[in-house]
Amino acid sequence: MPSETNIAPELSVVVLCYRAGYYIRDFVAQLEQELVEGGIDFELVLVANYDGDSTDGTPEIVHSIAEGKPWIKVISKIKQGRMGWDMRSGLEAATGQYIAVIDGDGQMPLSDVVRVYRMLVAGNYDLVKTYRAQRQDGLYRQILSKTYNVLFRLIFSPNYPLHDINSKPKVMTRAAYECFHLASNDWFTDAEIMIEALRNKLHIGELSTVFYKNERRKTLVNYSTILEFTVNLFYYRFFKKR
Repeated sequence: MPSETNIAPELSVVVLCYRAGYYIRDFVAQLEQELVEGGIDFELVLVANYDGDSTDGTPEIVHSIAEGKPWIKVISKIKQGRMGWDMRSGLEAATGQYIAVIDGDGQMPLSDVVRVYRMLVAGNYDLVKTYRAQRQDGLYRQILSKTYNVLFRLIFSPNYPLHDINSKPKVMTRAAYECFHLASNDWFTDAEIMIEALRNKLHIGELSTVFYKNERRKTLVNYSTILEFTVNLFYYRFFKKR
């Protein structure tokens, strides 16, 4: 059930809502239903940061969703970074004993949040994430993702067979989150979380999922993003101070 008290909820779900538009209404309603049916005490942290010159109405839509719902927090600021900055601002606002983060574009089943959370608790994991066993987002994205994940494993986890570093939802204990030192403002934050988890020797689990095609907008991943990923991988492995 939604948390309506000042006591920290069981689970905080951080939803990245950038440019989600009116679709985020259905997304939040379905997510609430999944969590209520799962009997989970929860709060939602809706991150609707926006570009300074943007005409996107997502921040106003998200504020309207939260009206009269004390279990929903809204983070809505002029962006000072990209996805990573949004994610970090949402994670910092979360107060739950466990923290989940998911994209608000509906490309993954919302039931994944509860499935991943249940696996984390039942298996005494520190962090559990999905991996996209089935993808409907096109050959181009699949090849890029495969190449990136192979490179990640070669550099950071040759003996730990992680799959699909960028996949969400990711669910973690508060203790796990508090041992992370996240600094990325860009697209690298998912990888940064996994690097920190590996460095801290956390107990990590993975669960397969389906990744749907985004019918509402074009992908935000382009060639510059791939270059950014690659540069960050080598920087974090060889140059970043721990």
